Amino acid sequence: MFEVIIPAGILGGLGVVFGAALSFASRVFAVESDPREGEIIEILPGANCGGCGFAGCSNYASSVVAGNAEPNLCVPGGAEVTAKVAAVMSVEATAPERVTAFVRCSGGKRSERQYDYTGLDDCFAALNAIGGGPLTCRFGCLGLGSCTRTCPTGALSLVNGVAFVNRELCTACGQCVKHCPKRLITTVPYAATYRVGCNSHAKGAAVRKLCEAGCIACGICVKACPENAISLDDNLAVIDYAKCSHCGTCAEKCPRKVIEIERA
Repeated sequence: MFEVIIPAGILGGLGVVFGAALSFASRVFAVESDPREGEIIEILPGANCGGCGFAGCSNYASSVVAGNAEPNLCVPGGAEVTAKVAAVMSVEATAPERVTAFVRCSGGKRSERQYDYTGLDDCFAALNAIGGGPLTCRFGCLGLGSCTRTCPTGALSLVNGVAFVNRELCTACGQCVKHCPKRLITTVPYAATYRVGCNSHAKGAAVRKLCEAGCIACGICVKACPENAISLDDNLAVIDYAKCSHCGTCAEKCPRKVIEIERA
């Protein structure tokens, strides 16, 4: 009987001693949280979208308090949130320029197809299919919605076979950018009225055969732009938004209507 009770008593006593030691250590070595962290969390929109470059709002708040992040990185919050976070930190900060995601493709149903794809409803799966997917244009949107399913705000949808971004809903979190196997999605200034809806770097003659909506690098937009804001880079028109005055001349002159005004 005592052979059982004594070991049990010893173990019980050790448990009490170790418990007390842990309790004491937790009080001695406890790290008090900065109350400013909680204040910032309350200010942030709580979307946890990752647009600031951190895992979530809480992680961003702790990084700001620790001095490892600027108070103006919350894209969804904009100027209002930036001002409030800066006030908590007793610093001055300028709100970053608002940006939005943009899909550089206008092809969709106007692009030629090699075959009818019947595999998994996933862009990555289609890209690994025969010939790199059903499109003859290797730069075009596959239109299977992998990006739409990752968008936390519902800003992405499929329109005529191409992913389309509603810039009013977009927080520029970057999730869609990461989940596009063709790297078609990028971020552009929210105020960028005119955009080049193509990402093909094929030569003009080849583009004409593959897609009705592809840039053929004719250079008409380059010559027509009064601000010299457009150039050709590897057979593709590129707009320098720092120079663009949003006059619309490029869209008017583009023979293939690749440059379009942003749809609401």
